[in-house]
Formats: sequence, C-alpha cells, structure tokens
Amino acid sequence: MRSLRDDERGSATAELVLLTPVLIMMLLFIIFCGRLADANLRLEDAAHQAARAASLARSMANARNDAHATASAALANAGITCLSLAVTVHTAGFRPGGIVSVEVTCTVGLSDLALLGMPGSTQLSASFSSPVDTYRGTTANVGGA
Repeated sequence: MRSLRDDERGSATAELVLLTPVLIMMLLFIIFCGRLADANLRLEDAAHQAARAASLARSMANARNDAHATASAALANAGITCLSLAVTVHTAGFRPGGIVSVEVTCTVGLSDLALLGMPGSTQLSASFSSPVDTYRGTTANVGGA
C-alpha cells in the first residue's frame, strides 16, 4: 500500500500538461511585446522620413502631400499594415531656417494574437521635426493653407 502512495511515476507528465498553457501564454505575450516595440521603432522611422520629405518641399501643400506619401511608403516597405493612418504636418515654421514637424499615428491590428485575449487594435504614434534649409527658396503661399 505504501508503494502506491509514494509512487511518483507520471508526475512530470501531469506537471507539463498543467504548465503548457501558461508557457504558451507567456510566449504569445513576449511576441506581442516584441511586435509592438518593432512597430513603434518603424513608425518613428516613418515619421523621420516624412518630416525630412516635408522639409524638402517647396510649398506647404507639397509638404503635406510628400509627408503623407513618404510615411505610407515607409510603413508599407517596413511591413506595417495600419488599419488607419493619420499624418499631421505642422507647417507653422515652414520658411527657410524654420522647422517642420510631422506626427504619424497608426492603428495596428492585433487580431492574429487572439489567443492572448488582446484588444482588436492599438494606436501607435510618433513625431519628428526637421529643419528647413536656411539657403533655399519656397514658393509663395497664395492659398493661405
């Protein structure tokens, strides 16, 4: 009778069966954190590229268009798919020697991590400022944009 009570055969298997879901959840959480960190870094790079493109434009309208196109292309090349993308260009300092700032906001879907119980999406944001060259000209602002 005592040998049956002290027998520990199969206990490692039972422990592994009980711990497997916890280990899988930890792995998914690590993947989630890594993907968010990677997406945030790529979004900051896209904001940097968009601000640089806006600072090279010759008019405010072109600065806004160039910034949006550059941010979209940078995110697409990085493999980041935004459910919604907003690119805000602050052109108050759009003059030679001034500063142009760009804010990029991207809503990233998390549906492929449904086992972790994460929400459907999260919003990431990054901004960057770039100086406008002091010795270059701009076109006249006729429309008052």
